[in-house]
Amino acid sequence: MKITFCGAAQTTTGSQHLIEVNGSRILLDCGLYQGRRDESVDRNRNFFFEPETIDAVVLSHAHIDHSGNLPNLTRNGFKGNIYSTFATRDLCQIMLADSARIQTQDMKWINKRRAKQGLPALNPIYSVQDAEECVRQFVNIGYDRSIPIADGIRLTFIDAGHILGSAQVILDIEENGETKRLLFSGDVGRGDNDLLRDPAVAEDVDYLIMESTYGNREHELPTQANHLIKDIINKALERKGKIIIPAFAVERTQQLIYVLHELTEKGEIPPVPIFVDSPLAVNATEIFRIHPECFNSDVYDFLFEKRNPFGFENLTMVRKVSASKALNDVNEPSIIISASGMCEAGRILHHLRNGIEDPKNTILFVGYCAQNTLGWKLRNNMKEVNILGDSFKVNAEIKILDSFSGHADQSELLDYFDAMGGSKERVFLVHGEPEQSAVLREKLAERHPGGTVEVAEWRNTVEL
Repeated sequence: MKITFCGAAQTTTGSQHLIEVNGSRILLDCGLYQGRRDESVDRNRNFFFEPETIDAVVLSHAHIDHSGNLPNLTRNGFKGNIYSTFATRDLCQIMLADSARIQTQDMKWINKRRAKQGLPALNPIYSVQDAEECVRQFVNIGYDRSIPIADGIRLTFIDAGHILGSAQVILDIEENGETKRLLFSGDVGRGDNDLLRDPAVAEDVDYLIMESTYGNREHELPTQANHLIKDIINKALERKGKIIIPAFAVERTQQLIYVLHELTEKGEIPPVPIFVDSPLAVNATEIFRIHPECFNSDVYDFLFEKRNPFGFENLTMVRKVSASKALNDVNEPSIIISASGMCEAGRILHHLRNGIEDPKNTILFVGYCAQNTLGWKLRNNMKEVNILGDSFKVNAEIKILDSFSGHADQSELLDYFDAMGGSKERVFLVHGEPEQSAVLREKLAERHPGGTVEVAEWRNTVEL
């Protein structure tokens, strides 16, 4: 068996890992690389392998850095099955099309600049139609259901507790008369999530491909820190300003809605207008309602015994562009939740342009921002930033609440590893910046002398 790390090795984006065994080629994830524009375009357009040679794709979850290059893969000749959970498939149906639309919009802006330089126009990596056709190749499997996907390979999904439908991937592989179990962690959730179940525990693991996003970092807050968002909101509202929350359209937005619903219902924050300004987030929220199998017991009971946990009186879902623009004229205190969470695209950019120089306003970050993104710059206290081509002074108050992070921190990753059964004779760390992966490798090596722990290298192939 061979593993080639085709993406998300010493970086947090573009997850792709190629398994070759028994003459079959199985791709774990097929994500978009997100970083500096020119490098991203090159990496995403050009696969390290020929797409038509891949027999199957196994998808851990719907986030674009794990799923976003699937339409490009299918457009370029991949004809096999894409295995995922039911919720992942439903989310991909809207998220991949949204990704295509964003690429089209970005490419229009890029081509205007290229035209001024006398350069030829570029096309998006894939179209909305490519995204729609890609979803036809999905094959859905529930958690804890084992099925054969290739010669000598059985697939089982177990809950990863990261986003709706997220899964750890178990491959039971029989090769040369010997059976080994490979586990791909996908992205590991923190546990004790407002909405989701805790990550499941895998047994009898021989080989492990494990994420390391926060391998050298502890979250400052536990997952349940609603008193802190309550305090931030109440203090911000005292200044009569807006609270602008950049949030990923999937998972983070729904988690925020649920928490704000609870706080409003208990009278712990006033019933101010709350706007979710992201068509993708609105559509994703509808998908959340039809997948109770992913919820923890509290939300599950809330859904069936009471009412919709993702809808309440002072909440407005904004779809139309005209309604989004109208929010700029709202002068009363309010909360605006908008995508994207890293502030790299979407309607959040217009809300930041409109509100970032007003000291009455608060910009609240509740999730991870990759290096060099606008969100990362704001989180790191840059006093002036560029938004859609113009420079703005950062006068609004910047607040950070990592209790909403969907990624396990260092201690939680170590606990996850310890709870896992099996020899874990070879461990490969992926999906982390170099300094994060290196520190986690040292920690794991100290507590796991019976196996080897390595930081995966991009485009490197290892033989097991």
